[in-house]
Amino acid sequence: MISPLEYKQRRQKLMSAIGKGVAVFNSAPYAVMHNDVEYVYRQDSDFYYLTGFNESSAVAVLAPNHSEHQFILFVQPKDLAKEIWTGYRVGVEGAKDLYGADAVYSIEELDEILPKYLVSGDRIYYHLGRDLNFNARIIHYWQKLTESYPKRGTGPTGIEDSNFVLHPLRMIKSPAEIEMIRKATEISVKAHKKAQEIAQPGKYEYEIQAEIEHTFRSLGGDGVAYPSIVASGANACILHYIENNRRMEAGDLLLIDAGCSYGYYNGDITRTFPVDGKFDPRQKDIYQLVLEAQLAAIEMVKPGNTYNQYHDKAVEVLVEGLKELKLLQGDSKEIIEEKKYEPFYMHRTGHWLGLDVHDVGNYKQDKENWTTFQAGHIVTVEPGIYISPYITPAEGQPEIPDYWKGIGVRIEDDVLVTESGNEVLTAGIGK
Repeated sequence: MISPLEYKQRRQKLMSAIGKGVAVFNSAPYAVMHNDVEYVYRQDSDFYYLTGFNESSAVAVLAPNHSEHQFILFVQPKDLAKEIWTGYRVGVEGAKDLYGADAVYSIEELDEILPKYLVSGDRIYYHLGRDLNFNARIIHYWQKLTESYPKRGTGPTGIEDSNFVLHPLRMIKSPAEIEMIRKATEISVKAHKKAQEIAQPGKYEYEIQAEIEHTFRSLGGDGVAYPSIVASGANACILHYIENNRRMEAGDLLLIDAGCSYGYYNGDITRTFPVDGKFDPRQKDIYQLVLEAQLAAIEMVKPGNTYNQYHDKAVEVLVEGLKELKLLQGDSKEIIEEKKYEPFYMHRTGHWLGLDVHDVGNYKQDKENWTTFQAGHIVTVEPGIYISPYITPAEGQPEIPDYWKGIGVRIEDDVLVTESGNEVLTAGIGK
């Protein structure tokens, strides 16, 4: 688990980065499933990264230049009548003891007290996110403080997006974070192995999904990192297929994209395999090509290389292979530049992984320069080929024979950048 000391160190790094500013973070609201039934609560990742606090209706403030308090929390007060219905609250005193805040107040005091902390900074760092009401609240505080600025000569003169300061810090995973992700991937690997053991013709996709998600929870995971994709036959050509209601048949490939969340950190694995245990020749050709592209891409994930290089390598291998299979034709450079491969491969080769499955962080540093890999980065590597029954070839490319249609293959691993190269965290499940 992440220690209180590490949360404190994260806050200190952020306070050093904002200088004379004040940063404000709002907790995630409850999301409604239907009518008055709510989804299981999931804290905002930025809020959790800085505090470890897992309740709604909370605000965290970092005020490095305040004379007394640098870390301030506003939380829901204890209310036993409400806690009977919705669960126990830490409360004001508990939050101070457990989370290391210099001061903790009831969330009901926010309008009165928060402006007194905001005035200690020269700008407000806040991300204008999905909570429109809280966005308006922050803007209102800032407007009132700017109105009175001429009388004080101090206070925030602008609002800056906290994402541009905090998210670069989140990109480099600490040893403790790596261990959390390692645990999430270990559980994910075991779930995928179980799925491969029980998959067979005649079973439904949802039966496999149920076994995967049972394994996540039974091994101590929080549950799914994202809705599980269990896609057999032509369903594998739908990138985010989640209906999972088809009956599998002999001759099908089964694409499973599923990951476990553990302590808010996530695994993300895709494997594709034949339901009846044997590839037919066309499936084998496509699978082998995707595997070659993935292995070549993984080799590019290392310190000093840039983020785009592993995607470019995967595309190069896929294009050459599709040409050999006569599914593409022409000059490879032209095919790549004009993206004529996209009817078969329409997504990037991976993404950052961490507290969010599609984790935060810039892929490009500016218009021309991609982010350079550093030790502590974690990415997914997930090339694929999808030959939909409804595929339309790019202009100037050959028609797709029915022989190939309905095949979808993706292979995905989670890869840690190390000082000397990389480590495939999900190597425990075969390819």
